[in-house]
Amino acid sequence: MGGNVKNKHLIVGISGATGSIYGIRLLEVLKKKNIETHLVLSSTAKQIILEETLYTIEKVKTLASHVYENDDLHAPISSGSFLTHGMIILPCSIKTLSGIAHSYNENLMLRAADVTLKERRKLILGVRETPLHQGHLELMLQVSRLGAILLPPIPAFYFQPKSI
Repeated sequence: MGGNVKNKHLIVGISGATGSIYGIRLLEVLKKKNIETHLVLSSTAKQIILEETLYTIEKVKTLASHVYENDDLHAPISSGSFLTHGMIILPCSIKTLSGIAHSYNENLMLRAADVTLKERRKLILGVRETPLHQGHLELMLQVSRLGAILLPPIPAFYFQPKSI
């Protein structure tokens, strides 16, 4: 998401897939780099954060510049006139992937992703599911054709990590 981020914002969605720590870590890095973030958490993401991490929901919210409830369809990020640098959903559940693939804008996360695509901005989806069946792969192909970038969080081993 290079380029000049002045007067632009980055939307971060954390949906209800395992691996919420990826989204939390992203927020930490973006905060250190003074990048303005707009956070949306799904209700399932909130549950998973509490189950999988030592973070509270309030602590996660403090990592973002702005936080919106997922049912707030009047939030600024639901409009294409709100200029953003793009959106990252990390992790991205299959349910969220499906909603994006079908333009099913029932909540803010899906609406913001849809707006990101229609405005031809970058949408990165860190899909977290394994194993994948043909339906999952077809959804991935569909969002790729719409312009999304699929970036499943798969750890690399070329730098010889000492732990997972």
